[in-house]
Amino acid sequence: MPQLPAPAYPAEARARLEADAKEVIARYPDSRSALLPLLHLVQSEEGYVSRTGMAFCAEMLDLTTAEVTAVATFYTMYRRRPSGDYQVGVCTNTLCAVMGGDAIFDRLKEHLGVGNDETTEDGKVTLEHIECNAACDFAPVVMVNWEFFDNQTPESATRLVDDLIAGRTVEPTRGAPLCTYKETARILAGFPDERPGAVEATGGAGHASLIGLKLAKGEAAPKARVVSPRGEAPSDQPQKGAEHLSSHAHPSPDHHPSTSPSGTPNATQQTSASDPDHPAGPAAEEGE
Repeated sequence: MPQLPAPAYPAEARARLEADAKEVIARYPDSRSALLPLLHLVQSEEGYVSRTGMAFCAEMLDLTTAEVTAVATFYTMYRRRPSGDYQVGVCTNTLCAVMGGDAIFDRLKEHLGVGNDETTEDGKVTLEHIECNAACDFAPVVMVNWEFFDNQTPESATRLVDDLIAGRTVEPTRGAPLCTYKETARILAGFPDERPGAVEATGGAGHASLIGLKLAKGEAAPKARVVSPRGEAPSDQPQKGAEHLSSHAHPSPDHHPSTSPSGTPNATQQTSASDPDHPAGPAAEEGE
């Protein structure tokens, strides 16, 4: 059945949202570019993007409700139904899953009595499984309103949601102090986080995330044994750090990656197929 027109915001809320929306729209040379932050703005009002919120965005940007709906339903950060004060997302992508993310998600579903994308009866917690949040070196990761809770276990995640429901102070592993989902949505709409110390507390990447960059810059020496080339005996001696990296990162001028040891450009290189004495692994016929 066709839906009735979306109800309007109360006058006070409408006036407040309209002033905020005009401030957001003024940041963009093309008004329709403001749609994403405006969707976060209306989400900060109701905790989700309602039909009323989408109608408001369409009116402010001179778009059709169909155009707004197409965007609001595409991005998973926009909720389509009422949600809790705390959006608890458990990463169940590959690495987090095998490190314990699946076990955490199953434990929380049982403990909270909700399924994926469902909210507890008290309206405090909405549970969902989420895709990679680029924190694989801290796996398994749980996000609460997009703040990181690293290296979780089923037990620590259970304590986390219990603390959220009880109203106890919860500190993310890194990043700004935790706030409610509506407050998070307003920040994502582009308005400043005015809580004392919140901006200064924002954290960056952890040590494990940055070690590769430091190695590439020669700022750290590799401590783990590097796998020896084929045909050479393994060595437990650590490499010489920057010198070893430099010889690989900056080859001599007379060496070219496509030049064979004999100096002939583009000569056939030894591979597992052309070098039977050093196969890469077991070969199998197609379909085996």
